[in-house]
Amino acid sequence: MDLQIKGKKAIMAGGSAGMGRATAERLAEAGVELYITARREERLKNAAQEISEKYGANVTPVVADSSTEEGRQALFKACPDPDILAITIKPPAPNGDFLKVTPDMWRNSIETTLIGPIEIMRHYIPGMKERKWGRIVNIATFSAKNPMIWRLMSGPARSALLNYTASVSREIAQHGVTLNNVLPGMFQTEGASEIMKDYAEAFGLEPDPEVVRPHFLANNHIPAGFIGDADDLAPMAAFLCSPLARFIVGQNIVIDGGQHASIF
Repeated sequence: MDLQIKGKKAIMAGGSAGMGRATAERLAEAGVELYITARREERLKNAAQEISEKYGANVTPVVADSSTEEGRQALFKACPDPDILAITIKPPAPNGDFLKVTPDMWRNSIETTLIGPIEIMRHYIPGMKERKWGRIVNIATFSAKNPMIWRLMSGPARSALLNYTASVSREIAQHGVTLNNVLPGMFQTEGASEIMKDYAEAFGLEPDPEVVRPHFLANNHIPAGFIGDADDLAPMAAFLCSPLARFIVGQNIVIDGGQHASIF
C-alpha cells in the first residue's frame, strides 16, 4: 500500500529499538525524511545507519531523552517543522508490591510517560495547524485501558495521556491535524526483555527465562496464542501517519492479540 507520505518530514521519538524502530522502518520505507531519537547513542546511530542503508532514506539520529527539557530542546533544534510525529518510550519497570510505590516513583512515571509526550506535542502542534496538515501518533500501552496491578508505573499516567489526547485531537482536527494512540499489549521487544528481571522480582520468581516465561503466559492469556513482535504493530502506526487516516481522530487502537476483553 502506498501511504502517500513520500517526502514528508517525520520524527520517531524512541526509534532505536522495539516498536519505535519497527515504525521508523515503515516510515522510511514509505519515503519520508526521518529523524529518530533515543538516549543510547551507539544503538541509536547504528539504527539510523541500518535504516538508511536498507531503505535508501535520509535518517538523522538525535541523542535525546524526551522526558527531560534538555532532551526535548535537542529534538526541537534538530527538526523544527515535522509533518509527522510518532512517540514511544521504554516501558517503565514493573512495580512489585503496590504499597511500596513511592511519590518519587509516581513523579518519574508522570515525567516520562505523560509530560514528555505532551510537551513534544504541544511544541509541534502550532506549526502543523499553520501548515494545515499533520499526523501525531503515540505508541502507549493497553494497560491504560486494562488496569494491571504490576503495571502501575505504566498504566495510570498513560490513561491520563489518553484523556489529554482525546480532548486535544478534537480541537486540532479541523486544521488537518490528526492525533491518535496505538495501545500495544504484550510484545516481545528488547525493552520488554530488559524488564523481565523486574517482573521476576515483582512476583518473587527466580530471574530465569524458563521460570518467568511460563508464569507470564499463565497470568496473561493471549487468545492469539503468541506474544506479538514489533512488526505486528508498526504497519498500523505508519498507516495512522498517512493521509489515508484523515478521518480517524482521537482513537485508541488496541493491538494485543485479543487479551483485553472489551468491545470499547
